[in-house]
Amino acid sequence: MTEQPVTSFFTHWRHLPLGDREIIEGIVQPMHAGPSPALARAIERWPGSHYWDNSPNGRTLVLVAEDRAPREKWWLHAGLFALALFSMTVAGATFAGFPAEWHLPSLAALRVGLSFSIPLAAILAAHESGHYLVSRHYRVNASPPYFIPFPPQGGLLGTMGAFIRLRSPLYDRRTLFDIGVAGPFAGIVVAIPILLIGLAQSATVMLPSLPLSHQFVVFEDWHLLLGDSLLLSLCRAIVGAQGTLALTPLAIAGWTGLFITCLNLLPLAQLDGGHITYALFGRAQAWVARFFWLLLIPLGRLWPGWWLWAVLALAIGRGQLTHPMLIAPERPLDATRKLLAWLSIALLVLTFTPLAIFIPD
Repeated sequence: MTEQPVTSFFTHWRHLPLGDREIIEGIVQPMHAGPSPALARAIERWPGSHYWDNSPNGRTLVLVAEDRAPREKWWLHAGLFALALFSMTVAGATFAGFPAEWHLPSLAALRVGLSFSIPLAAILAAHESGHYLVSRHYRVNASPPYFIPFPPQGGLLGTMGAFIRLRSPLYDRRTLFDIGVAGPFAGIVVAIPILLIGLAQSATVMLPSLPLSHQFVVFEDWHLLLGDSLLLSLCRAIVGAQGTLALTPLAIAGWTGLFITCLNLLPLAQLDGGHITYALFGRAQAWVARFFWLLLIPLGRLWPGWWLWAVLALAIGRGQLTHPMLIAPERPLDATRKLLAWLSIALLVLTFTPLAIFIPD
């Protein structure tokens, strides 16, 4: 018996070859939309992934296949991770009182620094792995995470974060949304317990604070006040923290995880927030992006870093704040994904830190 090709179950369909990938999208005949046993067998023979969606014209089936899995330089990603972990460990040691010298630190300093570097690396890895794993689920050609080491003598954290590269175009809003939202939610799930444990271990000190900043860290000869967010205030209340806290390296890692989530959720260009708001609002994302970009200008008077992010957003978007078009942007998100999109916007509000870092006199 000759098996029917999957396209024979569609009322109409289209085939898109995209370099190393191919996509077939079609409206399934109502009698097979269950799917029927015959269609289920045809889907099993498909050499890739698939997902169902709804459209005004009926039940939609999208099938994605790739010629071959991308070949990665795993040695490069592992090497960058190791360098970043080392530089973050040195940074963690400085938060614990060890000087950030250019020579190799002592074993004692490294042991102390691991209480900062391992939790921060876990948050970054969770965030970027969320993007990567969902990308590969949809057969999107995406790189594994690149970790960026940075000398702690020139920067507080010993890293400039991590990122993945999307090397193939994204097809529809569902794919874009799932990839964009996976990172912030994966990262925050790891960051919150780290922050709670770190806050519980932090000591209350008799030092002045600011209305938007109730915790500080010591870096070399600098005393730095770190800003509040609604989620941070809730975590402080959960552990019963009062007054100004001298954060432990573990708590600093948790605070950084919340702030990284906030920055990534800004609805600008190709940040995670840009992906999410474009998937939710379509072309109206442009107006949301312009509003938030203009909001960063007055916020820069509280923390000049917002001006830097205004410039970086333009650089990431190659001079544009709007999100690039998708191949098939016409299908809106389903109800569940719309709810998750609004939850991600709520997460931006909860993690937003107007005064991120302040150096008192």
